Amino acid sequence: MSQQVATSLDRQMLVGGNWIGAQERTDVIHPYDGQLVGSVPMASEETVVEAIDAAAEAFHATDLSAYQRYELLSETARLVEERADEIAHILTSEQGKPLTEARGEVDRAVQTLDLSAEQAKRLFGEFVPMDAQKGFARDHCFTQREPMGVVAAITPFNFPLNLMVHKIGPALAAGNSVVGKPATNTPLSAIALFECLDDAADAIDATVPDGLFNIVTGSGSTIGDVILDHDAIEAISFTGSTPVGKYLANNSGMKEVTLELGGNDPTIIWSDTDIEAAAAQVVGGACSNAGQVCNSVERVIVPEEIEAEAIEAIVEAAEALSVGDPLEPGTDVASMVDDEQFENLVDLFEESVEAGATVECGGNYGGDLGPRTFEPTVLSDVTPDMPAVKEETFGPLVPVVVVEDFDAAIEEANNTNYGLEAGLFTQDIDRAKRAADEIDAGGVNINTVSGFRTDHMPYGGFKDSGVGKEGIKYAVEHFSREKLVGFHQGFNG
Repeated sequence: MSQQVATSLDRQMLVGGNWIGAQERTDVIHPYDGQLVGSVPMASEETVVEAIDAAAEAFHATDLSAYQRYELLSETARLVEERADEIAHILTSEQGKPLTEARGEVDRAVQTLDLSAEQAKRLFGEFVPMDAQKGFARDHCFTQREPMGVVAAITPFNFPLNLMVHKIGPALAAGNSVVGKPATNTPLSAIALFECLDDAADAIDATVPDGLFNIVTGSGSTIGDVILDHDAIEAISFTGSTPVGKYLANNSGMKEVTLELGGNDPTIIWSDTDIEAAAAQVVGGACSNAGQVCNSVERVIVPEEIEAEAIEAIVEAAEALSVGDPLEPGTDVASMVDDEQFENLVDLFEESVEAGATVECGGNYGGDLGPRTFEPTVLSDVTPDMPAVKEETFGPLVPVVVVEDFDAAIEEANNTNYGLEAGLFTQDIDRAKRAADEIDAGGVNINTVSGFRTDHMPYGGFKDSGVGKEGIKYAVEHFSREKLVGFHQGFNG
């Protein structure tokens, strides 16, 4: 495919094994220049109910073995890899991330599908030694894992392909059926994934019931409320904003809920590390995907003795990034996904500057850069009460917070309602251990940034950053139930 925006991508929804439309459609726009990419249907409440009912019927009808679920996901991975360049162009066209990053996301999606396929064969139970309690030496008990039923997968705009895989892959591996709901502004790469699933179902030597996997597009509130109200939904996996996550949690009843929400993630650069190397990682972690990553570096914490050196190194790394068209080779930072995200960042930036923050580099946005483009920007003289520090920025903004000592660094790292990930650069094992023990976050990364994530590791935050863990093995556990089976002394008769 040539280096141009993918266009004329008018796609349908997959419901009960059929690709269907709707009376209303919504456009998908290329964030960098506003060009029309394609359109998708706006699902009605009735269509969403139909998708959930189809998933429930398929769940009760399926007799796919673990090996056949492995085959389904492995073949899907192969088909995604076969279409990798096409899907990467779709991803960049709808989301705006640089094509190099889009290709990386497609590669990760293939690996995540393969990991999910392998996990389908690893739903182990355990033997429970009953003779540990007096009087039960003749009893024999073990556990087994069973699927839950229908899993709803609701995904955001920032990683529209791989985050959908992170939900439907483990759900199908565990033996469930799924209903996927991608973000309204980035649905096309997820639809491409379901196209590959549909083709994989036809390719393997097994009967995959229609409705085992479904995807509906359109209004989040319309689809979300139906998902919350429908009794057939047993589990919801949601990645997105904290307010929406809290709404789902408060209205989900007895459904199993996994919530991967926002972050305000700190990375500490201490004086005993390679400051230049750490600065390069920090800027990469703050500015990849135009900073639109839940665990991106949103606060950089440094001690007073290296303030000048650290800021200089961070500025040098930020100024080395290329800003421009996401489809051009060499572009590091491109546009943000839509006007809302862009304007939120502009407001946070302007309010912080008005409050006394100093712009060390960058600070330009819009205009000749593009209508939704914000260049990498480093701020000094920031205080914990400034919007650029206390709020989730979700953009290529790098505020540098200066502290007196390591106690203050830990305190500042925890000075947030969020608790997703954190990073620390140090060569001191005791300092590293303190950070691991005392930073209140779902993950603490030593000698790398908060943005570190692999697709098989447990990933999920504390506090307002959510509940539950993603990562294939851990998601499969969320999408399955543990049952105890006991054999006891029978009766002769």
